[in-house]
Amino acid sequence: MTDPDFQPPVNPMPAAVTLVFLAIAGVEAGLSLAEAGIIGGPGAVGWRLAMIRDYGFSGDMFDWMIANWRFPLSELHRVVSYSLVHLGFTHAIFAVVLLLALGKMVAEAMGQIAFLTIFFASGIFGAVLYALVLNDPVWLVGAYPSVYGLIGAYSFVMWRKLSSLGEAQYRAFSLIAVLMGIQLLWGVFFEAGTQWLAELFGFFVGFGLCFVLAPGEWAKLRDRVRHR
Repeated sequence: MTDPDFQPPVNPMPAAVTLVFLAIAGVEAGLSLAEAGIIGGPGAVGWRLAMIRDYGFSGDMFDWMIANWRFPLSELHRVVSYSLVHLGFTHAIFAVVLLLALGKMVAEAMGQIAFLTIFFASGIFGAVLYALVLNDPVWLVGAYPSVYGLIGAYSFVMWRKLSSLGEAQYRAFSLIAVLMGIQLLWGVFFEAGTQWLAELFGFFVGFGLCFVLAPGEWAKLRDRVRHR
């Protein structure tokens, strides 16, 4: 028998967050083991580059699809699959730490369907807007645009909470401000690239989706439209 009053020391992770984590961690585990020579043999060293080539997002390729108005599924899948491939173990570990922390909060506050919608929509639109705004030939990989969408959702929850308490709502954007500040400092001393723009787009997509997906927000939006 189980004690009905038993409370686990760690709250269980929502299933949707766990599935996304396992997908990212599984890919990275395989690639890291291959690079360490544990699986795959000598040829496995090139698996990561092959994964980036086959599943990463290319802005040049997307520009070609827009110019020719052709969207083959063999290439279109990249707007989703690029989030599962990372440049290395360190690149992946920071993404999954943020995914677990923020994903749990978003899934519990808004529901698991909302979490999945925000995660994948932020990654998709973050990549698409990145390609439309820039002509950077560097391929986009990693879950960071999707994770920044979760940061946008977290900021929305804090923004609403501070509003209900009558406190300064700008404090809700402290996390994104700190992260963008770190990106800026990193760019001063190192070649940071332009992926931060896709991440920023992901943040705004995640924040914007909360006006529809957060509990009670759709009803508020519908009432505003009716009373205009």
